[in-house]
Amino acid sequence: MKLRTLLVMALLMSLVSVANASPGGQGKGEVHLGPRPFWLVQDMDEGPLKDALQSCHARKPRPTDFSIGHRGAPLQFPEHTLESYVAAAQMGAGILECDVAFTRDRELVCRHAQNDLHTTTNIVTIPELNAKCTQPFVPADPQSGTEAQAECRTSDITLEEFKSLEGKMDAFNPMATTPEEYLGGTADWRTDLYSSRGTLLTHQESIELFKALGVKFTPELKTPVVEMPFEGDYSQQDYARQMIQDYIDAGVNPRDVWPQSFLLDDVLFWISDMPRFGKQAVFLDQQPMTAENSSLAWMESLSAQGVNVLAPALWKMLTLDGHQQIVPSEYAENARAAGLDLIAWTVERSGPLADGGGWYHQTITDAINNDGDVFKVIDVLAREVGVIGIFSDWPATTTYYANCMGFAGRGH
Repeated sequence: MKLRTLLVMALLMSLVSVANASPGGQGKGEVHLGPRPFWLVQDMDEGPLKDALQSCHARKPRPTDFSIGHRGAPLQFPEHTLESYVAAAQMGAGILECDVAFTRDRELVCRHAQNDLHTTTNIVTIPELNAKCTQPFVPADPQSGTEAQAECRTSDITLEEFKSLEGKMDAFNPMATTPEEYLGGTADWRTDLYSSRGTLLTHQESIELFKALGVKFTPELKTPVVEMPFEGDYSQQDYARQMIQDYIDAGVNPRDVWPQSFLLDDVLFWISDMPRFGKQAVFLDQQPMTAENSSLAWMESLSAQGVNVLAPALWKMLTLDGHQQIVPSEYAENARAAGLDLIAWTVERSGPLADGGGWYHQTITDAINNDGDVFKVIDVLAREVGVIGIFSDWPATTTYYANCMGFAGRGH
């Protein structure tokens, strides 16, 4: 299988000269932050942090591993597309994420979930591919209030069919009566300005792109929604091994790769069977917090099994003290005490923070009341929790903070 289409190859050639970045994400590529970080600083509450961030407005930023592009830059670009990844790299993200799913012919592609093609691509508007979906598009019935239905999986189609699709903002119109209407629904705090072109990538193509951009890699093995072994003989371990093999085949240094999974068994498999990559394997944690799974004993048990990096949703690492100030949670303190490195996800995914920040900020809602508070969250995660990196839907913001506050040189 060819690693890149002619289009991707042409783009990569131009990007190498534009990025001019050295391998490892701490390159010399010019970073373009745009106006958003500065707008957010102006929106902050008055205080020492705002003063510090304002003092850096003229500083020339550099790429940093502290800034991780979550699915690229999906606040405004279709996620897991070439365009989204390039935007994230241009904003100084030193590490980019390809979420990995598999097609019907067991090829690996970049998609946030195995079953999100109906909301992240134009598949329902292509009759011959829509017909192959687990649930082909069914229009809404406005009179009864019945919503439209669709579920399209990467495993429903071949790689060739996958590459014929176009990426779009992750959204849908639940009351759509036509496939074209179903493609709508983008949140009003996002945009469709950059949705006219969304180039989908295979996992192997993402590796070549990231190499050209001079950034590092954090692929996530997405939990399948189909029964495994797939079709009786493609096991979860086959899938996990295949993802890492792509980096081996591409000659990528394991020190530049942070493979992720929400399944501890995947992480333990990499640790035991592919230890050069397992050393930096990331255990993703979104479970409801209990006394047991936030305890020092639980953290130490992870460490004892060889887990070195833990990545919880950011709310699990933060809480409020008696003065309603954001401080590290017991979860975070126990993880650090057990010697685990921490990565946070995801800032700038909740939309405007004036209403308390939504799910991602659920433990600190009372301390969140303006968009500029994103810097307050980042600051506590960086300086008090001690995370080694932060996922963002708009990496420029984290890049600005990291450069200003001295985290630009901190890699994993």
